Amino acid sequence: MYTQGKYPIVSKKAIAKGMFDITIHCPEVAAAAEPGQFTQVAAEGFFLRRPISICGIDKQKGTLRIVFEVRGRGTDKISTLNEGSLIDIIAPLGKGFTVLEGKKAICIGGGIGTPPMLAIAKEYGENATVISGFRNSSVAILQDDIKALGAKAVLCTDDGSAGIKGFVTDALKAELEKEKPDIIYACGPMPMLKGVAAVAQQNGIKCEVSLEQRMACGVGACLVCVCRTVKDGNEIFSHVCKDGPVFDSKEVVFDG
Repeated sequence: MYTQGKYPIVSKKAIAKGMFDITIHCPEVAAAAEPGQFTQVAAEGFFLRRPISICGIDKQKGTLRIVFEVRGRGTDKISTLNEGSLIDIIAPLGKGFTVLEGKKAICIGGGIGTPPMLAIAKEYGENATVISGFRNSSVAILQDDIKALGAKAVLCTDDGSAGIKGFVTDALKAELEKEKPDIIYACGPMPMLKGVAAVAQQNGIKCEVSLEQRMACGVGACLVCVCRTVKDGNEIFSHVCKDGPVFDSKEVVFDG
């Protein structure tokens, strides 16, 4: 069940050019939140809210952490909020990741798809490997946070300026040669998710993907965020905001 309210920002920092890290004190939201869910954040002066994934949940402190990139005027407006300001959110929204108790997981984030991987990796600690892909070292975020969880951090960059030069799918294949996990999680651009899903299927590993999609209402009332999925052999349209954003990778139609 989601809540709409205005909550105090307890910390805010810029972690890379155009990328911001905000922690919100919202006990009732944190108590209900699960890894993989998201928030709809109001930007003053704009009619539509902006969807931002949940990066961290601290149920004891009653806080929620969001990390986002400025991609337009709305997210730019949200980035001007500071510690002590109130932030207007609807959360937690959507369907989160399935957590397998006592198992091993590989979590894969592409660019701004990396923050939700931090929340799910926390559930696995040292049993998690987090593979992150970025354009270059200047936008490579959250690596220290991943290591602080006890998880293994594997960094990939397109230009080789940090970590491994290449795609996250190459790093995934290399990890699978060492040890196969019980589940793979991924969030990022659609071509990346398609590649990850294919590798998972080839290796017979359960895979869940979080789809990034433009949204309007965030609660399944409009048709802005529909995606093509397969249920019981039939292709249907699903709402990313309500039916997802997390889907079993075998249910997603990646082409078209």
